[in-house]
Amino acid sequence: MTAASAPTRRFYPQLEGMRAVAALGVLTTHVAFQTRSLHWPVIGPVLGRLDLAVALFFALSGFLLWRPYASAARGQNDPPNVRRYLRHRFVRIWPAYAIVVTAVLLLLPQARDASPTVWIANLTLTQVFVPLTLASGLTQMWSLSVEAAFYLLLPLIGYGLLALRGRRARRRIPLILGVSALSLGWAWLANLLPLAAGVEGKNWVFGHLPWFAAGFVLAEIVAAVRAGEIDTASPIIRVSTNRPLMLAVLVIAYGLASTPLAGPVGLAPMNDPQYAAKMLLGGLGAYAILAPLVLRDDRFRFLDSPVMAALGRWSYGIFIWHVAVLASVFGLFGIPSFDGHFVSVWLLTVVVTVPVSAASYTFVEEPCRRALARREKRGSHAENRAADTATSAAD
Repeated sequence: MTAASAPTRRFYPQLEGMRAVAALGVLTTHVAFQTRSLHWPVIGPVLGRLDLAVALFFALSGFLLWRPYASAARGQNDPPNVRRYLRHRFVRIWPAYAIVVTAVLLLLPQARDASPTVWIANLTLTQVFVPLTLASGLTQMWSLSVEAAFYLLLPLIGYGLLALRGRRARRRIPLILGVSALSLGWAWLANLLPLAAGVEGKNWVFGHLPWFAAGFVLAEIVAAVRAGEIDTASPIIRVSTNRPLMLAVLVIAYGLASTPLAGPVGLAPMNDPQYAAKMLLGGLGAYAILAPLVLRDDRFRFLDSPVMAALGRWSYGIFIWHVAVLASVFGLFGIPSFDGHFVSVWLLTVVVTVPVSAASYTFVEEPCRRALARREKRGSHAENRAADTATSAAD
């Protein structure tokens, strides 16, 4: 086992490839639903439960965004600057997202007559709080709405837990696990909220904390190993870096999630215990996937490959565009929806979505990111010049 140097990494190229896997998983489950493939024996529920790729996305966000707070609690760096963090999150998701929303609501026949409320809710990523605003071509964006709420909550959680620093940092993982366990009861609590008809409280961020927490725990482990709190030969590291064991955990968690224990696949409603089971199994599965990737220093040839790296860069575009592309595929190619043709619809959706996503990355996402970097660089230079001027005046 080669786990010793993994926690010192700043960049994990294999996670880019894993983003691609998650994005294609979400695409696949939506194609399976739209082609009625969920009704196939055995394989149908397996395809339908690929919606747990969202759990992987949430765990990835939890790991990558929680690392600075976990490290700051152990004196390894300063806590993140909240204004800078929010700027980066906004630029990362909103410009490309706004183009998709505008294109879908203007051009997609099923969504063309959207009301101003639908426009505002979707453009502000508040559709999980506003009744009946999940528009055709944009239905997958409920999870991005949850992610945006998580982005806003993260600094509050991060600075709140900085009270557990130094020697008390060891309490952070048990606390995160405890809060995640309590959040499994969110479904019951959501039923008590006076929500408007058409608002599903189960789709709020609080119910999905176990999925984010899978990444939180991994970030805490990485920081704890760097700080010497956890030895690389400790049981938690040995278990988490054991690939066969983590694969077994993933298979068992995913298999159970594909049964009625975690509710029906598709749009059929699930009861409260099924919702809690899905959240728990999704968190376990996400942890089992990510733990060997971030706690070992091996090469992951498939995930590190140029193809998967490229798809990983384009994964956000794949996620935000694929439902609109899928809706268009049926009309453009004369394929009836909910009438089979899973393989052909999947191939057509991928073939169209990937180039569109590559264009989104090349012409929208990356230019926006670079523009922000240039702005911050100019601001840094201005601050340095002001500091030099003040120092000269003082001298």
